[in-house]
Amino acid sequence: MTERRDVVIIGGGHNGLAAAAYLARAGLDVEVLERLDVLGGAAVSAQAFPGVDARLSRYSYLVSLLPQKVIDDLGLSIALAPRRYSSYTPNPHGAGGLLVDDHDPEATAASFASLGAVADAEAWQRFYAGTGRLARALFPTVTDPLLTRSEARAAVGDDALWDALIERPVGTTIADTFADDLVRGVVYTDALIGTFAPNDDASLLANRCFLYHVIGGGTGAWNVPVGGMGAVSGELARAARLAGARLTTGAEVVALDGDRVVTVRQGHGRGGERGGERSADGERRIAADQVLVNCSPAELARLLAAGSRDSAGGASEGAASPAAEGSQVKVNLLLSRLPRLRDAALAPAAAFGGTFHINETFRQLQSAYDAAASGRVPEPIPAEIYCHSLTDPSILGPELRASGAQTLTVFALHAPDRLVTEATNDAMRATLQAAVLASLDSVLAEPVESLLLTDANGDPCIETKTTRDLEHALRLPGGSIFHGDLSWPWLEDDAPTGTPAERWGVGTGLAGIHFCGSAAQRGGAVSAIGGHNAAMAVLEERAGL
Repeated sequence: MTERRDVVIIGGGHNGLAAAAYLARAGLDVEVLERLDVLGGAAVSAQAFPGVDARLSRYSYLVSLLPQKVIDDLGLSIALAPRRYSSYTPNPHGAGGLLVDDHDPEATAASFASLGAVADAEAWQRFYAGTGRLARALFPTVTDPLLTRSEARAAVGDDALWDALIERPVGTTIADTFADDLVRGVVYTDALIGTFAPNDDASLLANRCFLYHVIGGGTGAWNVPVGGMGAVSGELARAARLAGARLTTGAEVVALDGDRVVTVRQGHGRGGERGGERSADGERRIAADQVLVNCSPAELARLLAAGSRDSAGGASEGAASPAAEGSQVKVNLLLSRLPRLRDAALAPAAAFGGTFHINETFRQLQSAYDAAASGRVPEPIPAEIYCHSLTDPSILGPELRASGAQTLTVFALHAPDRLVTEATNDAMRATLQAAVLASLDSVLAEPVESLLLTDANGDPCIETKTTRDLEHALRLPGGSIFHGDLSWPWLEDDAPTGTPAERWGVGTGLAGIHFCGSAAQRGGAVSAIGGHNAAMAVLEERAGL
């Protein structure tokens, strides 16, 4: 027997939950199908270490791109805490480092001066005033139908700024703007989060990554979700349930045909989360007026191929998806306290109060890219750290808080999926973890491993995820946190705009089947933008029926 729904959403990540909330509030019969027993996808919190009362944001860490409009529309109770410090970058080749204090411009200027980079302090202010203008012009458009490129350029209203950050490789612009190698590297890291690109990237993929990292909220600020990333997904799930959406976990979609019939295998989820609706084991078929796909293009192609075989006995006729490749390794640590710094005059709480950059000078970034491109793990591997618990201690239990324990989350760059195979994943995980710890130790006054707490089994509290681990756990192709290459948040001037899916940037090329997650145009990061825009396309389509 085939069930019927107005809308089926494949994947219960935060974007799927946002789409479900919007559509259910509009009175539609909506069901979200999540393969795991945990809603939220990559935006989850987890007790990563057995017997240790700490809930870490396991995969995604910070929030910048979540529009206030989505929070207000859905009545979400979400607290996003600002960090006082923007960043600290120890000088890997000498004493001191660069501390950017958002609340003390004089201290920041003095830190630039300590590096001999007085001119760069002034250039920094001019450069980020420019990204601020870009953010104020473009971020309000991300929950509207797409602008064209010409319209976006006109909205920015600064041709020199547009050319510097959009048309020209952003690494070249940075090199021309700043003189100091360390300062250049700090700025360029925003172009490399999950993105494998050289310093002079003619493809402009680094530009697209950089753009999304500096426009969030109209300011570019990255904030800490109070209660962990699971609190964000939890609120979206609550809004969807209150609106009447069905959220079914342990429900793996195994096929989708062109007539929007979804085949679901029940009872194969993993993990556990209260509040998800678990159906009895077995198989279901659901016909939907519209299907929203909160997964990658590669996963959609696989489901369509299975649906084609089931319905016609042949191979899928869908176009092959371009290969996706992530380029990061993620390491979560729980420490007894923050480590001491080589710069004894700087309090560790200040250094770790923002983003802590490790071996990310401009030259080091290029050297790391060259090493990885030739198949080697970079030495040292560039990385950056976030200390969630300094801004939001609520993720730690009372005893851990009282003891002074702190979390560290490391995001290492230039660790592309090409370095890993199924056969070598375990060994490469150990190699990458050792490389990350060695890189961190190179800028500390004591080895970080000496501060690791132990779990109930006596094992150190450290967890490392390779790109292949992300593919296994979350079906991110090649471990790509963006489901593939990021796209510009506008349409090219000659792009078709005849359908709601085209105007909102959620089309798959198949009628009634739309992307609603990171694969959507303007997708990527914890933003709910993909979910919002897919829901708007569906409502426009239904209004035209």
